[in-house]
Amino acid sequence: MSKVFVTGPDGVLGSNIVRELLSRNYEVRVLVYGPREPITLKDLPIEIVQGDITNKEQIIELSKGCDYFINVAAITDMWPTRGQIYFKINVKGTENAIEAVLQNKIKRLVHVGSASSFGYGTIDNPGNETTPFKSAKYKVDYIESKKQGQEKVIEAVKEKGLDAVVVCPTFMIGPYDSKPSSGTMIIAIAKAELPAYSSGGKNWVYVKDVAVGVCNALTMGRKGEAYILGGENLTYVDAVKRIAAACGQTKLPKFVVPKFLLIFIGWLGTVAAAITGKPPKLTINLAKIACDGHYFSPQKAIDELKMPQTPIEVGVKEAQKWFIENKYL
Repeated sequence: MSKVFVTGPDGVLGSNIVRELLSRNYEVRVLVYGPREPITLKDLPIEIVQGDITNKEQIIELSKGCDYFINVAAITDMWPTRGQIYFKINVKGTENAIEAVLQNKIKRLVHVGSASSFGYGTIDNPGNETTPFKSAKYKVDYIESKKQGQEKVIEAVKEKGLDAVVVCPTFMIGPYDSKPSSGTMIIAIAKAELPAYSSGGKNWVYVKDVAVGVCNALTMGRKGEAYILGGENLTYVDAVKRIAAACGQTKLPKFVVPKFLLIFIGWLGTVAAAITGKPPKLTINLAKIACDGHYFSPQKAIDELKMPQTPIEVGVKEAQKWFIENKYL
């Protein structure tokens, strides 16, 4: 029985990856930061080890004896927008994962990147793995660091003989979102607390489809290739309406916020955060992102990783159920 080492196992994606691996009868060893047992991993038949992705020697030692390495660990916060912590975890941590795979002669590294590392397109002509990067304009270190981490993996494939595949999810929806991350929107919509629509859009994907794509990449996909793990391209208006319907919520926002107004509100949030030190609900950077259409094609992952395409309503209902059971709703 093959053993898989998983970093970042307790977030919305990692938790679903662990369950997908178990369903395939892999042995699973997970790296958890700090002495804790995450709620999303409770009672699972897995080996939990404590460690820090930024400690190279520790990662090399803890991943010994594993056949595969899935690197999910990342800091995904969008506030503060700038900070060396993003590069320490998302870039240096990735370099440590690469060294562990090489030194321990692990068969393959599956590195979880981000679709934001590629250029987005329109709904009619979505971006793909060959579309040049466009998101530097947002000046967000999460985006910059994820792109650099992905580049480190591809570089190691070319220069060090690393066997690796990069998988790049879009906006994931589903259960076990303990932070919550994407689930913040579902909770707001379910409570009828979303004040308005923004004018942009994005690619929305069921997290369990992403988990299948990630696990398939252990044995599928071409060495050194990157794959966008996405689903449906929807404007925020269309997505919110579908999420609300799946939640059984009939109260919807009444208008779309004009771009100039949303950016102004984001500017106010940024200034307030600088004064108070409290995380803002909206920054100018996030406002600019929300006004654009971040649309991507998952066709390469569908063709080469056999990634399924499940309607987002399935993920919404599963997320809502999990949030209710765990007192988020």
